[in-house]
Amino acid sequence: MTKVGRPKSENAKKKTLSIRVEDALYERICNYAEQHQLTVTEVVLQGLDKVLSDLK
Repeated sequence: MTKVGRPKSENAKKKTLSIRVEDALYERICNYAEQHQLTVTEVVLQGLDKVLSDLK
C-alpha cells in the first residue's frame, strides 16, 4: 500500500524557530512582505541569509 500525504522535500525544514518582536517591527516586516509579494517567513529567512552571508 502506498503512503499518503505530503511528499518529502529534498531540503525539508525540520527546525522551528520562534521569535518575539515589537509591534512596530512586525508591521514593517508585514508591509515589506506585502509590497514584495512574499510571506513573513520568506522575508525573515532572506534577512537572516543576508546577515549570515555578510559575515564570511
